[in-house]
Amino acid sequence: MSTHRFFIPQKWIDKHQVTLIEGTAHQIRHVLRMRVGDRLIVLDDSGWEREVELTHITQNVVMGHVVEERLATGEPRTKISLYQGVLKAQKFEWVLQKGTELGLVEFVPVVCERSVVGDLEDVDRKLGRWQRIIREAAEQSGRGRLPVLRPALLFGQACQRAKRSGGLAMVMWEAEKSTGLKSALAAGEGGEDRPFSISIFIGPEGGLTRDEIEAAQGYAVQPISLGPRVLRAETAGLVAASAILYELGDLE
Repeated sequence: MSTHRFFIPQKWIDKHQVTLIEGTAHQIRHVLRMRVGDRLIVLDDSGWEREVELTHITQNVVMGHVVEERLATGEPRTKISLYQGVLKAQKFEWVLQKGTELGLVEFVPVVCERSVVGDLEDVDRKLGRWQRIIREAAEQSGRGRLPVLRPALLFGQACQRAKRSGGLAMVMWEAEKSTGLKSALAAGEGGEDRPFSISIFIGPEGGLTRDEIEAAQGYAVQPISLGPRVLRAETAGLVAASAILYELGDLE
């Protein structure tokens, strides 16, 4: 059975002593029913993980000592940011969960012309729940860092941000016929080092408009085809990210 993992605030760690409180302590005692002598892993979002042996368990506090500290191995070399058009109901949450498991390092909700959710404030009200989904997925999948969830942006603002961030930026578009993902990655490498950071743009359920694609190109965001089949908005980003990680050797 795999060792339970918990992302915790750095202040809960004092050299070789770890103190777990609040919801984490409740889960350890009442949900997982762990006992003194059991071991778990704590992470402070630094990329390091600490294996902890429990020494003291009360109603509201769990304490333990660090028996080993090591570099977490769950982070991909290629840093992929997903600019995802806001989706209906639980679809966006599914993207956050599976994207975290896959290894994405950043999510940016994007409000597009055809987005069902057109109010940035409505999107921002969901950020707390979305953060919890990311944290739980990161713990389950062995990540060493929490993916960053950015505030929602309008499509044009998102393109501007991707350009400022640098790296390779691509927008997946079903009407693109000439440039595929593999060739775009090869061109991005330019015969030199592999791309270190990649931004992927995915539209909402209704897709992106031609005006949005032209605007993206103005910010050096390149339209890319994912093949002859039309993928759902909640699927396309995960397919693209999986293909990128495989092509660049991050799934080996």
